[in-house]
Amino acid sequence: MRVLGVDPGLTRCGVGVVEGVAGRPLTMLGVGVVRTPADAELGDRLVAVEQGIEAWLDEYSPGYVAVERVFAQHNVRTVMGTAQASAIAMLCAARRGIPVALHTPSEVKAAVTGSGRAEKAQVGAMVTRLLRLDAPPKPADAADALALAICHIWRAPAQNRLQQAVAAHRTSGAPRTSGTPRTSGTPRTSGATGTSGTSGTAAAPGASAAPRTPGASRAPRTLKGRTA
Repeated sequence: MRVLGVDPGLTRCGVGVVEGVAGRPLTMLGVGVVRTPADAELGDRLVAVEQGIEAWLDEYSPGYVAVERVFAQHNVRTVMGTAQASAIAMLCAARRGIPVALHTPSEVKAAVTGSGRAEKAQVGAMVTRLLRLDAPPKPADAADALALAICHIWRAPAQNRLQQAVAAHRTSGAPRTSGTPRTSGTPRTSGATGTSGTSGTAAAPGASAAPRTPGASRAPRTLKGRTA
């Protein structure tokens, strides 16, 4: 596996190429930075970053590109420049059909040093040791780019297995069978009439009372002590 790591930035964009597989010694193929002048127009600086990354892609033909995921910072101007350079790197890779992976700084530090809060000096020292270099790459952006490539080589197999398992589950999963509809209770008989007016007997559900006969007169009451 050959990975181009990109530590995005407008003034200094770190780039580094590492080759190898997880569990075996890794080899650095190249490391450096793409620089742009701070006083140049933004559009010109972005073009310079694109041309620099394209040159690295042409020279090393990586199979993957690992870019540092942009995270929020207090300095909005800095994070905007980082995001713009990151987008250029992803654009260059996508245009060639090269898969792009994003890794957060804490993920990279944890993969290389074992601690997500490691300092830049620790990252540089571990990169030097893992790649068997004589000295830490300078500037720090270059060492960070190599750390990104190392992180991806070590994390990619597990990520690929997880993605394959998810894809297999989605494609081969049996369709869901809806539950058997519930059988409702015995339907009511419409129009059934019950016996109304009988004490102690409740009318059947849905039954209507017996209709009254229009004009029917009540029996006359007999008054006590009076004669007709």
